[in-house]
Amino acid sequence: MKIMFSAGEASGDMHGANLAKAMKKIDPEVELIGMGGSQMDAAGVRIIYDIKNLGFIGVGEILKKIPFFFRLRDFLFQKMLEEKPDLLVCIDYPGFNMRLIKKAKAAGIPVVYYILPTIWAWHKSRGKVIAQYADLAVSMFPFEETLYRNIGTNVIYAGHPLMDVVHADMTKEEAYRYFGLDPQKRTILFMPGSRLQEVKGLLPDMLSAAKIIKQYAGNVQFIIPRASTIDRSLLERAVQAADVSAVIADDHIYDMMNISTVAVAASGTATLETALMGLPTILIYRVSSLTYTLSKFLVHIKHIGLPNIISGREIMPELWQDEVTPLHIAEQLLKVLQDKKQEQQLRSDMLSVRSSMGKPGAVERIAGTIIQFAKEKGSL
Repeated sequence: MKIMFSAGEASGDMHGANLAKAMKKIDPEVELIGMGGSQMDAAGVRIIYDIKNLGFIGVGEILKKIPFFFRLRDFLFQKMLEEKPDLLVCIDYPGFNMRLIKKAKAAGIPVVYYILPTIWAWHKSRGKVIAQYADLAVSMFPFEETLYRNIGTNVIYAGHPLMDVVHADMTKEEAYRYFGLDPQKRTILFMPGSRLQEVKGLLPDMLSAAKIIKQYAGNVQFIIPRASTIDRSLLERAVQAADVSAVIADDHIYDMMNISTVAVAASGTATLETALMGLPTILIYRVSSLTYTLSKFLVHIKHIGLPNIISGREIMPELWQDEVTPLHIAEQLLKVLQDKKQEQQLRSDMLSVRSSMGKPGAVERIAGTIIQFAKEKGSL
């Protein structure tokens, strides 16, 4: 059996890697290929296109890259025809994958869509495309499953895969030693994202905020996780330019969260991960002026952070667009650093999200369902 993946971002690489490991455990003979990153490669997926070359965000930015994305889609489709996989598994990355699934469908290759477009937030029309072209959709949330089922999608909900992977591997003492941090200082975690553009746009503001924080809460230290899609040298240059001392770490992200007092994170999967770790987090989000203007008309929800959407209220402070400044970031951080009661309340609110995420074991259940689905499709 051969299964092809299409993942376009660091979070997709992580989910794809976990899914690949679970598939290999169920069926060691399954052959896995596709577009992905270093984590999927390490999990046994033969990478035919490395997503390190991707990193676009926002409508205006993507418009400039349309010719590139068409070439990439055609490249993957040609590989699909050559490799003849039994199944295509698309992971998130809807702007690209929703075009790829149409090509796969036309070629008679069954499609599973894993981590669905957020039709409850914007682009409701994408739901109809999923219903028409995906043979099976895998939902992350119960309310999402209902929405997709109501528009005719063959969809399942088996729990959220992050429930299986979001946990510390070390004790706090081991983590402090591993990262070379001082256990007597409070740790601030800066998570600027996994796309090149958002890291370049957000990290300098985070580091400038760090200089302010040092003035008002001096007993602090900073750590920055490096996404697999980002070169370490980029982060090092940013830290050097800001003249701020910060540790750059390549792995054990949940251990970083476990020893941190507070985090600043780019909008995305990271905010859900910090919530599951009970880590107070400031969400920041900034795109081009064109994208932001369009979002005012296209986005149908009050909040953009998944923890806030799941909770139905703002438990994680959000800074949007022009609000993303070093001063505003520092102000939000100081509220947590200087008020123990506020910190404890935020931790409690973050952990409340976990109860809405289903039971552990989702990755294994999803992997088993996909392999069985591929076998059934292959026998038809």
